[in-house]
Amino acid sequence: MSRARITAVETHDIRFPTSLQLDGSDAMNPDPDYSAAYLVLRTDEPGGPSGHGFAFTIGRGNDVQTAAITALTPYLIGKPVDTDLGDLWRELVHDSQLRWLGPEKGVMHMAIGAVINAFWDLAAKRAGLPLWQLLARMSAEEIVHLVDFRYLTDALTPSEALTILRERTRGKPAREAEILATGYPAYTTSPGWLGYDDDKLRRLCKEAVQQGFRQIKLKVGADLDDDRRRLRIARETCGPDIRIAVDANQRWDVPIAIDWIRALAPYDPWWIEEPTSPDDILGHAAIARAIAPIKVATGEHVQNRIVFKQMLQAGSLDYLQLDAARVAGVNENIAILLLAAKFGVPVCPHAGGVGLCELVQHLSMFDYVAVSGSMDDRIIEYVDHLHEHFVNPVVVRDGRYQAPTAPGFSSEMRAESLAIHRMDSARTRA
Repeated sequence: MSRARITAVETHDIRFPTSLQLDGSDAMNPDPDYSAAYLVLRTDEPGGPSGHGFAFTIGRGNDVQTAAITALTPYLIGKPVDTDLGDLWRELVHDSQLRWLGPEKGVMHMAIGAVINAFWDLAAKRAGLPLWQLLARMSAEEIVHLVDFRYLTDALTPSEALTILRERTRGKPAREAEILATGYPAYTTSPGWLGYDDDKLRRLCKEAVQQGFRQIKLKVGADLDDDRRRLRIARETCGPDIRIAVDANQRWDVPIAIDWIRALAPYDPWWIEEPTSPDDILGHAAIARAIAPIKVATGEHVQNRIVFKQMLQAGSLDYLQLDAARVAGVNENIAILLLAAKFGVPVCPHAGGVGLCELVQHLSMFDYVAVSGSMDDRIIEYVDHLHEHFVNPVVVRDGRYQAPTAPGFSSEMRAESLAIHRMDSARTRA
């Protein structure tokens, strides 16, 4: 019997006008239009599923990201649908000519991530399982095969990764059952966009607490007096027992970050997110030392597993915020989860953006079942817009993500949403 293969790759430039209501606004991005460079893998399997993936952007440049995904089409046409995803990751990331465009960073790396995630969506659908469950039921050896340990072995070796995973084998079925029964803790950023006025901030904070969230997040960094006022309003509205994180979105130089956070300290911020350039490993470490016991969280713009490795080695972060669409897909995020487990740092994924909530829930649930074995001090970001465009949107109840049960990676957008919000599309066939 011949193997089913990839026969077509569709790409779509999808954009949503979130800037009209200032949803997503922060100190560095005042007018974002949340967007997705989106792809669909079609196969010749009669009645078989398709695979869906995307890279998240915030408007201009989404056409460039979509073109990068399209450029990978020659690698994909004719691939078996059951291709080895560890080997595919290495083939794409280590291609000698593609590497010159990075290596392992930027538009092309994100394009590879979209492709890898689409293959995982396809694999999970064909297995009849949600992705988190498919990964969690793999053996330690199968998971380690997915990871590229090049550049990591001074911090994490394959043998150490196997030990971490084998230690978590005991109790796996119970943790899987717990996830299905109780879900995973969430916090909400929805009250805290920088463009919202004080009345809207106050109303949304109150609603978040009523909805069961035990942590919210506010954007900061444009004006210190405004930040003091907004944080005071949030603290008065939420009370002393709700964690309030703040997010500067890379706004400050290191000394300014330290002074600014110290000025906000009377309002008890739980963490400061992205206080400076995401590439500044030593700068984050200096900030972390200076503002303790306030925590540092970062990762949504960290470009690869190597930078995460160095941040963990340098003590640059207290919370690791991996992103499902920034690095090269599921495989690289498994490497990052293993690094975090090795260093004992909680993973609290970034999830603001089109479809990111849908994706990262799978990574955190897999982490709990198979890697860290813990939900202590771990939480997933939640933003309450654009979920209606997905076939299997997230469900958050009483401040917790409910475990997805539909097969796949929850990455498939509705056909009508693609048609309405598409700026451009192309189909490439063999």
